[in-house]
Amino acid sequence: MAGARFHLRNTLIPSALTMTASARKPWFVIAGGGTGGHLYPGLAVAEAVRKLQPDFDITVFGTTRPIDQQLTESRGYELVAQTVRAFPKQPFAWPGFLMAWNRSVKAARTRFMERPPAFVLGLGGYASGPPIAAASKLGIPTALFNPDAVPGRANRALAAKVDRVFVQWEATGEHFAKAKSLVCTGCPIRNGFATAKLFDGQRALKLNPEKKTLLITGASQGAASINQAALELCELWKVAEQWQIVHLTGTKDFEVCRDRYKDAGIDARVLSYTEHMPLCMITADLIISRAGASTLAEITAMGKPSVLMPYPFDRKRHQEANAKVLVDQQAAEMVRDSNDPKDNAKRLRDVLRDLMKSDERRRRMARSAAALGRMDAAESIAQELFEMANGR
Repeated sequence: MAGARFHLRNTLIPSALTMTASARKPWFVIAGGGTGGHLYPGLAVAEAVRKLQPDFDITVFGTTRPIDQQLTESRGYELVAQTVRAFPKQPFAWPGFLMAWNRSVKAARTRFMERPPAFVLGLGGYASGPPIAAASKLGIPTALFNPDAVPGRANRALAAKVDRVFVQWEATGEHFAKAKSLVCTGCPIRNGFATAKLFDGQRALKLNPEKKTLLITGASQGAASINQAALELCELWKVAEQWQIVHLTGTKDFEVCRDRYKDAGIDARVLSYTEHMPLCMITADLIISRAGASTLAEITAMGKPSVLMPYPFDRKRHQEANAKVLVDQQAAEMVRDSNDPKDNAKRLRDVLRDLMKSDERRRRMARSAAALGRMDAAESIAQELFEMANGR
């Protein structure tokens, strides 16, 4: 790929940043947010940065959405809730977008002039833009992480401004021809995925260790169409006596799903949301899920077979492209979401009947998934960031 360095990153030991006696504590800025899928990779990198140099301060330049406050405050990080918004399709809304953009860039620039960060990592999406724009103009080392197989518009625009682009999959490199430097690291996941123990997960969720476990999840905000399809399959769950269900519904559908399972006499643990996803996933013998990039990083790192239902309302079908990476390697099955509960349930049933019966097939898919996974992605990106800062 012309103009970009592209390689698989091996584990290295970086030198620490050289700090003068009068310098403040080093500062790592994470730019992005709005969903758990956007934030979790950056928070995993923050963990890795602090392992290499524990005195780092961490700030997230995120959004005003509640998930940003929830995830940053629980870790003791500072949150800057930016006024920037997604680029609107309607021309009449463009002036408002530009005003919010300029305010966010100015606010980031003011902070960075008062205290320059050691490095700024963008996580993709509109919230990444202002801090990256401000930092790059001030000569602060900047990087961008792109988790999806096919990058969105914001990431393609930002790629030319940053010093380094990190991607989850090698195939993504063809979309970043203008990147100065490109590194395939995998997608950072929380340290809990590496340390999760089956017994701990079964105990926390009160699962029967003699039964197999089906994990159903629509990620941090839930997925209504997956929830509805799962409820349409209650007859299948009832006859699958050797299986139990863990279902993460999101807050909106929690009570409906909980009550339907209970009324049908189905062995299910229903959660609206959890920050203990490693414990849920370690227990899973099979997973039904959306195909968000962070979720797939977790599934492959844990080596789990899956049935993927990509988000259907994205015009560019980013999640479908993500799912195809796993399907092409025989690590997953894909069921396209028609947003019709009965149709989705019918096509899911056709796939699940065989998968739930065949231990050997699930084992083959698990091996293929594990071959795609990277537990060391957060450490690799942290090492690259230190290398960038030392180079400056």
